[in-house]
Amino acid sequence: MKYIHFIINPISGNGKHNLTRTVLEKYFPAKGFKITVDYSNHKHHAVILTRNAITENPDYIVACGGDGTINEVASCLVNTKIKLGIIPIGSGNGLASNLKIPKLLEQATEVIRNGKTQFIDIGKVNQHYFFSNMGIGIDALIIKKYDSYQKRTLSAYIRASLEASIKFKPIKSILSFNNQLINCNAFMLFVSNSNEMGYGMSLTPNASLTDGKLDLLIIQKISLVNKIKFGLHVLSKKQEVFDRAQHRLIENIAIELPDKIFVDIQLDGEYHNLKTNKIDISVIKNGLEIVSQ
Repeated sequence: MKYIHFIINPISGNGKHNLTRTVLEKYFPAKGFKITVDYSNHKHHAVILTRNAITENPDYIVACGGDGTINEVASCLVNTKIKLGIIPIGSGNGLASNLKIPKLLEQATEVIRNGKTQFIDIGKVNQHYFFSNMGIGIDALIIKKYDSYQKRTLSAYIRASLEASIKFKPIKSILSFNNQLINCNAFMLFVSNSNEMGYGMSLTPNASLTDGKLDLLIIQKISLVNKIKFGLHVLSKKQEVFDRAQHRLIENIAIELPDKIFVDIQLDGEYHNLKTNKIDISVIKNGLEIVSQ
């Protein structure tokens, strides 16, 4: 009998999913599964719930939500033998899309029942983990504004992007990676483990969760015309890399922002403020076992 612990974010996807224990019992009958269900009530609550769930030693802990919920659950499973499952009921669902986990509940639960797993790489930023992507610069400001809105929708993301583009000023950055040292005024520093960042959009269409590398995009200071071009490039879901971006494959990178004391970043679509101006990013190869197609 498989023991599965579900952690549901009730407000993921604007709270329209209606996923409950009663619904899950239809897909995971008692004759074959033992299930436990918790509901996260606020940001970082899924971390507490996951840590408590780990003490019960389930076979799987399933994150039911978007990339932010997945990050909170998965971060607790690093260095454990517990497998991560995903039911994508969030707004963006970038990681689930990369793993080809269906959005339809019936099909997503079938993936979990089948129990096929794979190991994926993990990104680490100082003491934090990311599984899809992280960003410094315009990307972080977009997410900061996006978080302040009541609804997390594509239109809200577009609005946040426009407001951030007007306000954002490039950041003086010192980058050390692949035996290179680069000084630049960064519009965006984007590091991705996944080939999608949500809503079907991608800056790194060739990124792989299993290649032992992270995809780095560096976009230096650009004109207003190129800001607009970049925004249209992302929103139109074009698969080729923005022509002003430098693309590199890395295993680690050290970033210093000498004009900053604290640094705003986004991790898997969630805003964070780091109390430092020095950032170390690295890949942990095969760091998490995850249920997938």
